[in-house]
Amino acid sequence: MVLTTKIDIPKADFEVSSGQKILLLGSCFADEIGEKLVRGGFDAMVNPFGTLYNPASIAVSLLRSISEHEYTKTSAELIHDDIQDVWHSWMHHSKFSSPDKENLIEKLNATTMQVSDFLREADVLIITLGTAIVYRLKENGMLVANCHKQLDSLFDRQRLSAYDIVDQWSMLLQLLASINPKLRIVFTVSPIRHKRDGLHINQISKGILLQAVDEIVATSRQHANFGGLGASYFPAYEIMLDELRDYRFYADDMIHPSPLAVEYIWQRFQDTYFNNKTKDEVAKATKAFARLQHKTIVK
Repeated sequence: MVLTTKIDIPKADFEVSSGQKILLLGSCFADEIGEKLVRGGFDAMVNPFGTLYNPASIAVSLLRSISEHEYTKTSAELIHDDIQDVWHSWMHHSKFSSPDKENLIEKLNATTMQVSDFLREADVLIITLGTAIVYRLKENGMLVANCHKQLDSLFDRQRLSAYDIVDQWSMLLQLLASINPKLRIVFTVSPIRHKRDGLHINQISKGILLQAVDEIVATSRQHANFGGLGASYFPAYEIMLDELRDYRFYADDMIHPSPLAVEYIWQRFQDTYFNNKTKDEVAKATKAFARLQHKTIVK
């Protein structure tokens, strides 16, 4: 008796091997997979700018890293929160926020340079897209990656089209290939639903992301600059919705995947991108990591 709809995932055209450098950017699902890679012994940099949900914000962050963009006191992205008396960046997570503007700028520039250096040596870039909805400041139209709980009245809400995403990312992939020809890219669409937008809008948004990624991957395979191996798609979204179509695979909020679901998707990822030798090495490294994290209880 078959009680699930199995997603057919072909073996990837390239392998991810132990010891490779992997950069992960995107939604909080990237954090989940990134943690698995770190525990498995990979040299992984996970969401260095903080969680980024939409493809436009991820693209801008990558472009600024490639160009080694420098933040200054006059950068439009820097804002002061008068209530909390703290400085934020519209393009970064609140972990960068600081009561001292100079300190914020120093952290932003240091991270930009770290990502720039890592990106030029990375073997794999994993992009996890969460939503096609973006927010822009009403006063100047600037893209905002993090609203920092500011008033909704400050922002315009926009839904990207698949064309918008494909156009921006097609150019970006060519630029990435020029600075790191060996780089391989894995796109995923996060299985986490964006309930704030409403479940109907969430489905439309995910559909736009799926269409855009499909076109980006197809284009990258045809383009000579990528040697036919530029990008691939891993169906985390489909696995969650079809293979794990039951609320027991969700966390208590009924939105995020449960640890069991994340582990299952991680196993499917390994089947897609790891050979047997790498699987064994990852298993050993994961056990060693767990032993190091274990604290002896003294009675």
